This record gives sequence, C-alpha cells and structure tokens, in this order.
Amino acid sequence: MTLPIDPTQIDPEDYGEHRAVLEMDHEEAIEHTREAFTDVGFGVPAEFSPSELLNEKVDADRDPYYVLGACNPAIADRVLDVTDEMGALFPCNVVIWEEAPGRQVVYHVSIMKIARLLGIAPDDENWQEIVDETGALVTEAYENL
Repeated sequence: MTLPIDPTQIDPEDYGEHRAVLEMDHEEAIEHTREAFTDVGFGVPAEFSPSELLNEKVDADRDPYYVLGACNPAIADRVLDVTDEMGALFPCNVVIWEEAPGRQVVYHVSIMKIARLLGIAPDDENWQEIVDETGALVTEAYENL
C-alpha cells in the first residue's frame, strides 16, 4: 500500500507533537503527568494501561505503558459545535511509557491539528483559535512536567 502522503515530510509542529522524559518511576510519572494536565484545566475522564491488559490477555510481556485521556469540557463542547466527527478522536490522549527503569516518556499529539490535516475540521480562524487554545494548555502542562 502506498500512503497518499509522505509522513517524513510532515513537520511534527504540524501535528502538535510533544515529548518529555521524566526521571522517576512509572506510577509517579502517571500521577505527575495527571497533575500537570489537570492543573491547566484538563480533566481525565478515561485512563487505562494497555500494557497490563495485553500482558494479562495475550501474555505480551510489555513494559509499563499508560494512557491518560485528557479533556477540557468547555473546549470539547465548542469543538463538537464545529464538527461531529471530532468525537472519534476524543479524548486527547497523553501516553506515558517506561523507556527504562526510572525513565518515563510522556508523549502527546494534537488531535485538533491532526483533524485539520485530515479535513475532519476546517482550516479557518475559528478552528485556529481552538488549536491555539488547546496548544497553549498542552504547552503549559509540559512546562510543568
């Protein structure tokens, strides 16, 4: 299969990539990340451990990996006023994985920017305001990591 685009030609800024490394144990990194995101206005209505699930269900022997489903309800409400399809990308996931014992990676990509790239959301001033607002909150959360 040939992709319709060359992913290597897309600047990570275009899809809102954020990455941080935390020198702490996995559970502490989850709590610390949850706090950083809730302190700037996100809730965490969904969270789970794919590694625990896979290790239990298919004996995968995965290292710790955790997903925090972050959401700012006021922004989410505005987003759904613009496009119903965005619900398929909710919530905004922040993942934490153990790169090595005592070293965790916190990773996030902007669903708002990705939706615009895919044509799910419009490329207009209204959407740009949402992108800017969510981007500022995520940047602030990462600064607090």
